[in-house]
Amino acid sequence: MSQPDLPTAAPDLPAASAHFLPANGKKLVPKHPLAIRWMHWINFPVLFVMIWSGLLIYWANDVYKIHLGRTIYFSFFPESFYKGLNLSRRLAEGMAFHFLFMWIFFINGFAYVLYTLFSGEWRYLFPNRRSFKEAWQVLLHDLQLSKTVPSQEKFNAAQKLAYTGIIVMGLGSVLTGLAIYKPIQFQWLTTLFGGYGNARVLHFVLTLIYCLFFLVHVLQVILAGWNNFQAMVTGFEVLSETKNKTHD
Repeated sequence: MSQPDLPTAAPDLPAASAHFLPANGKKLVPKHPLAIRWMHWINFPVLFVMIWSGLLIYWANDVYKIHLGRTIYFSFFPESFYKGLNLSRRLAEGMAFHFLFMWIFFINGFAYVLYTLFSGEWRYLFPNRRSFKEAWQVLLHDLQLSKTVPSQEKFNAAQKLAYTGIIVMGLGSVLTGLAIYKPIQFQWLTTLFGGYGNARVLHFVLTLIYCLFFLVHVLQVILAGWNNFQAMVTGFEVLSETKNKTHD
């Protein structure tokens, strides 16, 4: 009795993590470790709650505007914005959620940095001296202004700068948050940022950048396609043999 044909293990993967080559000429290649995926998906709802609760707090003293002299071009935020999202008169609720999820945000971010450093993932993530030039090439390519395909490792240069920048922003949010949360107890920190007012402005600007990053990130995920998205869910990327040879 003849035995059925067995799939062949991919030759360039370690035996412990061998993934079989299906009949269609594609194979699974490890991309994102489990810890990275967990911390990524934890951070998504946590950051959402932090921004939402921050808006509940900001409503009580919404002083920021874009203006030139006495001419106001935009207020953060119009009254219709608060009413539409039901953000008005919920200061206590916002503070309770913000200060609770602050700890989850900090612990998750700290664990991410530690894991990245000790696992060696930082080698794929942190930018190098060529990253700024290569990131410009990525931008031109994404805007359809250049046909030259930029080099792509696990992360391209633009992703390295963006994801490393988010880590720095996270630290900035925690420090400026402490400076405006406890300006007396952390007086040295508040002074370091130039006073309570400056610390609050920095905290607010960082929040706006988070929102911008989120929109660009989601757009890039959509443009990259399903394979890129499911890699952050399953940990594996599906590659054809021809693409994999160039990828390796």
